[in-house]
Amino acid sequence: MTFCDENNIEIIKKDLRYLELLAQQYPSICEASTEIINLQAILNLPKGTEHFISDVHGEYESFTHVLKNASGVIKRKMDDVFGNSLREKEKENLATLIYYPEQKLEIVKKAETNLCDWYKITLYRLIELLREICSKYTRSKVRKSLPKDFAYIIEELLHEGDKKVNKQQYYNGILDTIVDINRADEFITAISGVIQRLVVDRLHIVGDIYDRGPGADIIMDALMEHHSLDIQWGNHDILWMGAGSGSKCCIANVLRISLRYANLSTIEDGYGINLLPLASFAMNSYAEDPCTNFNPKTLDKQLSENDIILLSRMHKAISIMQFKLEGMLIKSHPEFKMEDRLLLDKLDIEKGIIKVGTKTYKLTDLNFPTVDWKDPYKLSKEEDYIISKLTHSFINSEKLQRHIRFMYSKGNMYNIYNSNLLYHGCIPLNEDGSFKEVEIAGEMYKGKELLDALDKYSREAYFFKNQRESKTFGMDILWYLWCGPNSPLFGKEKMATFERYFLQDSTTHKEKKNPYYKYRDNENICNNILVEFGLNPEDSHIINGHVPVKTKEGESPIKAKGKLLVIDGGFCRAYQPETGIAGYTLIYNSYGLLLASHEPFSSMQKAIKENKDILSSTIILEHVVSRKRVSDTDIGKELKKQIKDLEMLLIAYRKGLLKEKK
Repeated sequence: MTFCDENNIEIIKKDLRYLELLAQQYPSICEASTEIINLQAILNLPKGTEHFISDVHGEYESFTHVLKNASGVIKRKMDDVFGNSLREKEKENLATLIYYPEQKLEIVKKAETNLCDWYKITLYRLIELLREICSKYTRSKVRKSLPKDFAYIIEELLHEGDKKVNKQQYYNGILDTIVDINRADEFITAISGVIQRLVVDRLHIVGDIYDRGPGADIIMDALMEHHSLDIQWGNHDILWMGAGSGSKCCIANVLRISLRYANLSTIEDGYGINLLPLASFAMNSYAEDPCTNFNPKTLDKQLSENDIILLSRMHKAISIMQFKLEGMLIKSHPEFKMEDRLLLDKLDIEKGIIKVGTKTYKLTDLNFPTVDWKDPYKLSKEEDYIISKLTHSFINSEKLQRHIRFMYSKGNMYNIYNSNLLYHGCIPLNEDGSFKEVEIAGEMYKGKELLDALDKYSREAYFFKNQRESKTFGMDILWYLWCGPNSPLFGKEKMATFERYFLQDSTTHKEKKNPYYKYRDNENICNNILVEFGLNPEDSHIINGHVPVKTKEGESPIKAKGKLLVIDGGFCRAYQPETGIAGYTLIYNSYGLLLASHEPFSSMQKAIKENKDILSSTIILEHVVSRKRVSDTDIGKELKKQIKDLEMLLIAYRKGLLKEKK
């Protein structure tokens, strides 16, 4: 409909009830017109910068630093603004001040002989940098990002220009006063926060915040403070979501993984889960067992011999409980087709062997003190007590529940944003590359419908607290998403946990991947996936995580001629020997797509004291001739709808169908 299309009066009459509601917000022709002008202007601004990060795995120090330095974008902005007018050392100091203002200020105040001059110079530089960063946003958006205490002052300084000689003394007076009344520290901290906030317009986390690293809870706290983000659930996230919902199978897996990596800080310190009952049970039940198959992967952690013994016994104890709980769940869901994971009843403990499939293997561990061989999947009385206590702790951890609730509110199985399709793992495919049908609750699903159904049942696990049957099924689906053969988050035909612990033959440890991983470098298959999700393959991409890119072996994160981008580059230190780097950030700005690869991060302490930034190298994946504007984005589409509605409101006012309220 054009603005003055008189033939659409009947359409306006039909929408009159909606327009009456809109009129409450814009009660006059003047206010509606002003908003149309404002929205039209916003459409012509450059699109905001998006950052995509995946597989953080609890590495809170490096992740926090990447958030603070915006994957190197702040440094690049400094080069644009200051060029060669600042020495490299000065840029490094200024950058570290922006990342860690409070800590860096303490160091500066001890080292600077003329602190007053340093404050004034630094404030000028910060304002100049912030002015450049704000140039792509409306004043309204910038104003909303400013801290309340300094909003007016920062706005005044931001709109100072070189030609405003009449106000030069006014601006100098503002800065002098800030220093004189001892508010410079707070002002610097406030501006640094605004720079960090505005340099990235939208953050996408493409799965796996949890497990392996020591601070997933710290990362979740940081994300909850972020101004604009979305999360695509990873298999490790879904496991914690299941644990937070009360799934005993998921709880056992969460604890097993934490013990395997000697990483109990998130469990105990972060979420206050009491592991003393499990520790006491393990030390008693496995008192004579060295549990060497369950020794933790310590990486660079220094553990005492007693600690290793305790963790190993706890590790084995929870693993046996996991196998029992999973066995009961598998038997109750024949549609999961996971009978091959029922292994406890295949043990011949007297001969020390087990039959897996059609082959027989020798066991490396014969000590199963809590297994009743007449009913191997039944928990012992003590095990049942322990798992019940642990379930109570997970459900009643206030901080964990807050984080899991946030994971649901900001997360999905997949996301479509600005013509990009984001998902963590895969889209299950058949061997011929077609979409694989999967049975859920008696219905068959494939492609987009499969992910939509799994998203629905995942939410029922957490929110259907008063509908026990639906909640239980939802929790079972969360566990299936963790390790099921047709799970789009897992993407393998089996999880060989039992084999890795108890069988020496490494061929049994292999986990065959879904055909998706064979086809993800196939442009036609990627185009089919994009079309399945309603996207145009000509200008869309798939952004994927989950499987680390082995950069050191020459593997490229760019698949299918740029249609699919894998951004798991090894944030997790356990994967860095394979990847050769320490993570990727995909950056999508108004000029195109860039991929930043990061070197390992030393520590926050070195970053603050020695200006040790994460070294990142960037490659341009796509560069557009015509700069992308807000009008080219999903937000732009919404703004155009709003403009159309406001134009109808104007006609309604002018035709007397609605009366102005003032």
